[in-house]
Amino acid sequence: MAFLSRRRRDAASGPAPLEGVDVVFADLDGVVYAGSRALPHAVDSLTRAAADGRRLGYITNNASRTDADVAAQLRDLGLEQTAPEDIVTSPQAAVRLLRTKVEPPATILVIGGEGLTTEVARAGYIVTDSADAAPAAVLQGFSPDISWTQLAEAAYALKDPEEDGGIPWIATNTDWTLPQARGIAPGNGTLVSAVHTAVGRLATVAGKPEPAIFHEAVARFGADRPLFLGDRLDTDIAGAQAAGIPSALVLTGVDRPKHVLAAPCTSRPTYILEDLRQLFDPYPQTRTDGVTTRVGDAVVRIDGPRLEVVEAGPRPVDLVRAGAAAVWGSGRAIFGFTVQEELYADPFSRP
Repeated sequence: MAFLSRRRRDAASGPAPLEGVDVVFADLDGVVYAGSRALPHAVDSLTRAAADGRRLGYITNNASRTDADVAAQLRDLGLEQTAPEDIVTSPQAAVRLLRTKVEPPATILVIGGEGLTTEVARAGYIVTDSADAAPAAVLQGFSPDISWTQLAEAAYALKDPEEDGGIPWIATNTDWTLPQARGIAPGNGTLVSAVHTAVGRLATVAGKPEPAIFHEAVARFGADRPLFLGDRLDTDIAGAQAAGIPSALVLTGVDRPKHVLAAPCTSRPTYILEDLRQLFDPYPQTRTDGVTTRVGDAVVRIDGPRLEVVEAGPRPVDLVRAGAAAVWGSGRAIFGFTVQEELYADPFSRP
């Protein structure tokens, strides 16, 4: 009987997420590490993926550090073969976008950390921190040391809309939050929003979820069958989807089961993982008759306006997968349902 049960489970599973993948692209904060510490199972899983012959690349919206600094941190955490060219950063994407608007050696007001100022200077621009220097553009990225004074300088430089002769404003990214070892902290999106509130303008965004940074990564690595790993639906998964890259949402960072259930059609991952160990496991197939949805041993049912649990099963991640598949396949938004509280449960580890 146990043998037959195992065969039924195997028949209900598809290939592992890593099967056929030639390059694994991973976000960093919330996927590989939180602050200065590696997340559980991340380094071992990525090392195993590379040992099987895949290349590893990292796509990050965090603009506070250089690609060399990020590579050094990853080596210190145990990803020993990481080189600076393996890191694709939002400052790199921002500078590529800047070149389409302003040619070097123009003066650029940079609000951000070393990661952004280094890329701007490397491209041949003159870096300033004052609106009085008559900058030709403003580039804004995250740094934990950004002050009110720096945000005010950006606001002074951006007082006129671009359509009325004002200068371009490029943000490396607009992530609202940033996973840290002590918890979830404000991200660059909150700082960009502060300037927006002051000047009434919107920044052009260079990093995720815009597809350009993903296209750069694919071209740099020559990837034919990539897989992207992220922890945020609105930037990581939406960006990968816009770029046509399969993605896996890992529940070790920002977004939680309630966010997965509510994900719009523009930011739905190919796979949902509890942690990176599940990259190697056969991925359970979704079986549905339009009313009842089963993933593994987890079963949910749509009963009119209700989304309810029939069987929770032994693996909480399968219940999240089943609930998400039911909502996504219904064509209805999450607010169209009364959702059983068990589907919002969050037993997954995070910073």
